[in-house]
Amino acid sequence: MPAKSPAQTLLEKADKRASSSAGWFSSASTKFEEAGDLYQQAANSFKIEKLFKEAGDAFAREAECREQCKEENEAANAWWNASKAYKRGFPDLAIQALTQTIVHLTKGGRFRQAADREKEIGQIYLQESNDLRKACESYERAGEWYSQEDATATANACFKDAADLHAELGEYPQAISRYEQVADHSLTSALTKYSVKEYWLRSSLCALAMGDSVTARRNMTKYSNQDVSFASTREAKFVNALIEAVEGGDVEAFTAAVFEFDQITKLDNWKTAILLKIKKEIDDDGRLT
Repeated sequence: MPAKSPAQTLLEKADKRASSSAGWFSSASTKFEEAGDLYQQAANSFKIEKLFKEAGDAFAREAECREQCKEENEAANAWWNASKAYKRGFPDLAIQALTQTIVHLTKGGRFRQAADREKEIGQIYLQESNDLRKACESYERAGEWYSQEDATATANACFKDAADLHAELGEYPQAISRYEQVADHSLTSALTKYSVKEYWLRSSLCALAMGDSVTARRNMTKYSNQDVSFASTREAKFVNALIEAVEGGDVEAFTAAVFEFDQITKLDNWKTAILLKIKKEIDDDGRLT
């Protein structure tokens, strides 16, 4: 029989302590405190051995011991440590552990940290399971919490990510209202004002993807009123050229406008995908209303 690893030995000690009776002289909370410390040591030992699932499981057991002792902060921390171990190949378990972390953080009124963890959940949904819907919900929730804590820049980054995902899901009205929300916030500061044209460009592309050039035009007028310098930007000229091409059912003019814009400002994957969708609409209809 192979010798037990140090981590395995610690884990067995922790299990034994957790299930022991409290005894005459110690309270139940002392028992769970000691077991929690042993689980934590076992988890760190598993990490050294690169056994991440076992490490995550041990941190989760530690978290449960901390909960027995009503130690909210320690429990939140243990669940977070569990999620970090689970992230190495077990995304579903990482999300469960982060969800538990958030329960403790929100109970303690620590919404800023809760938002950080919620954003992590969004990233896991996006990168590991390509679940755009759930990722979008997590980014929006994180954004709301950041807003409550006056972390406006971080909130805006989350809302912008959510808007991109709404658009990818074909939910253009939701995407437009998120882009406009982020743009409105960005207008209030000299530092972020420069990024407004990017949000308005994305919003306008969403309107065209809906096949609604009337809304696209109306929004362009609204944006130019909100910021007088917008009309002269390359982004605004690009959108206006696209609106003309779409309304004229002119695929060549559309393609030329896209090519010209891309020469100076490389189109990212998101814009490329939505522009292809708009072009396909012109191809199909020959004309859009």
